[in-house]
Amino acid sequence: MLTLNTELAHIQGINKRLQDGLKKLGLITVRDLVLHLPNRYDDFSNAATIADLAVGQIASVRARVAKIEMRRSFRRNMAIVEAVLEDRTGSVRAVWFNQPYILRSLPVGTVGNFAGKATVSQGALYLSNPVYEPAYAETKHTEGLVPIYPETKGMTSRGIRYLMRPILDALKDVPECVPHDVCKKLDLPSFLEALRMVHMPQSAEAAEPAKKRIALEDLFLLQLTNLQAKMKLAQEPAHPVPWTDAERDALLAELPFALTGSQRSSLDEILADIQRPHPMNRLLQGDVGSGKTVVIAVAALLAARHGFQTAILAPTETLARQHYRTFEKIFNRAVHDWSLNFALMTSAECRASYGEGLETDLPKARVASRIKDGHLKIVIGTHALLQKGVTFPRLALVAVDEQHRFGVEQRAALTKSAGHGARALPHFLSMSATPIPRTLSLTIFGDLDLSIIDELPSGRKPIITKVVASTDRPKAHAFIRQEIKKGRQAFVICPRIEESEDSDDATAIPNAWSDVKAVTQEYEKLAKEIFPDLKVAMLHGKMKSAEKAAVMDAFAKNKTNILVATSVIEVGVDVPNATIMAIEDADRFGLAQLYQFRGRVGRSSHQSACLLFTANKSAVSRERLKALTTAKNGFELAEKDLAMRGPGEFLGRTQTGMPDIAMNALNDMELVKAARTAASDVLKKDKDLKQNPHLEERLNAFRKAVHLE
Repeated sequence: MLTLNTELAHIQGINKRLQDGLKKLGLITVRDLVLHLPNRYDDFSNAATIADLAVGQIASVRARVAKIEMRRSFRRNMAIVEAVLEDRTGSVRAVWFNQPYILRSLPVGTVGNFAGKATVSQGALYLSNPVYEPAYAETKHTEGLVPIYPETKGMTSRGIRYLMRPILDALKDVPECVPHDVCKKLDLPSFLEALRMVHMPQSAEAAEPAKKRIALEDLFLLQLTNLQAKMKLAQEPAHPVPWTDAERDALLAELPFALTGSQRSSLDEILADIQRPHPMNRLLQGDVGSGKTVVIAVAALLAARHGFQTAILAPTETLARQHYRTFEKIFNRAVHDWSLNFALMTSAECRASYGEGLETDLPKARVASRIKDGHLKIVIGTHALLQKGVTFPRLALVAVDEQHRFGVEQRAALTKSAGHGARALPHFLSMSATPIPRTLSLTIFGDLDLSIIDELPSGRKPIITKVVASTDRPKAHAFIRQEIKKGRQAFVICPRIEESEDSDDATAIPNAWSDVKAVTQEYEKLAKEIFPDLKVAMLHGKMKSAEKAAVMDAFAKNKTNILVATSVIEVGVDVPNATIMAIEDADRFGLAQLYQFRGRVGRSSHQSACLLFTANKSAVSRERLKALTTAKNGFELAEKDLAMRGPGEFLGRTQTGMPDIAMNALNDMELVKAARTAASDVLKKDKDLKQNPHLEERLNAFRKAVHLE
């Protein structure tokens, strides 16, 4: 009996050649094949006559082969088969490239359906590589809606269609994962019906509920994964931090500024979590410069006062150093206890601060030793903190910046102490300055509780953002000079390092980046031609850590006026005196990245501006850049970015492994909520899914295919 788990190699008629082609597409089982969904349909519902054909039209004609011959193109070493097709209205050429067998398959006199794209060459119309079927055969490829699938060498859409229909016809009893009442409420078909409708639709409209039902399957399994992870984590032990209201209020009173309302509410949520004996698992979202570091600093200080340790991980040395400097400002003003010292630990440097402006460089082994003996309560660093030999005996809190996924195993690796043979997991906080739309928070990050900082600190002014056309470049340079005369500074961002550097974009055509500004080229131009009287510096990722640190230090101290850089300054750079962010070839960056760049300015009471230079006149590019100029905050921009690019591009397809159909469904809030409610209801009745072995098996397979860590 054929089931979804049947291996394709075991099905009669699927020979070794077909198996090899299927394997290239990752199709091993029947489930893999039937979930290999069409990415579009060719509509041959209305048969055309030859006289009706127009250039660019994809059409199917019923015609007779009046003439057929083969010639060889020696320049390309390619066999070319040409036929003349006739119907009652006229004749047209059909051309097939590198398919010599067609000469034998279509002898003169054959009547059939020929479906393909009408193309013109040297003024004459022809059908390019048309699919054909004899008139007497059942039509799978040339009539109605014909599914077009992702293909590979040795496995075409025609071959997939050849296999799909008999396999779908042979499938009978396919177990359902999603509860029947959920599908009924949403007016969606069964899973098997959906598969048949999406691969063999009667109309484009009929395929839509089928796609929705298949997407619901994956969303439901994803929600089960998230909720089970949340339930499992709630059973793990953690160190409860017994802070008091008096301690919190005294610390907040010593800060050099008052927290915003959303900072305070986020802090209260975090502090309530770390008082509990089970691990916190929370995502703190906030606009660039909204003060997320201060919130985690207060929580870390309260944990330290009760003898617990905090590890704060950043993806780059630059960002780790910025967090360290923020802690210095808070410690110097608000902390008068020398026992609460803290440290910076990266692969390039290690140092400890003792408050009151006192700090010292230390060998890495010394810092590791002081972490191990519990002397260092707060350690800020990169993933150097995870290396062997770094042991936290009293780790209660882990905060990770710009990395939403940090597995239980990695948290456990940070925890080296054991009480009565049981390890305590640290409370976990993920921080993000790239706001995540609500639907994605409920799905991709559904196992994380959410805190949001949606206000900027008082005194900050909205950043003026303008798209600058090529003709207005001199005005923009004059504006930059005017700001620098006032004592301010400017960033200039370029996509590449050197002029000759090739694009690393696999989809770009050769030399497509040849017109993109290079840092070295732009630096020379600005320093020698446009601003020869100003101090211009350059920064990029290929420089050594010490060089980068020196350049940034000079810029932070206002020893240089303009910093020309690559995306190395996307995060972790805090220079309040910088008020201009000029981005060359802005259309080459994603909205989230542009938003991060813009967040490098606007960090003081001075009015800041972001200038988006582009020569691209594409309507799509202009619309994206316009979104940055009109969005009131990062959350609004994230929603626009999601709507324009879709979840796959927003998240990065390879980062999740989610199927395209489910990825696209993340925009459907009704479907997302239905999936989450259904998953919650199922787990309330059967948290381990022992009463539903099919669902448990399917969920385990889903977890292996979709990687969310």
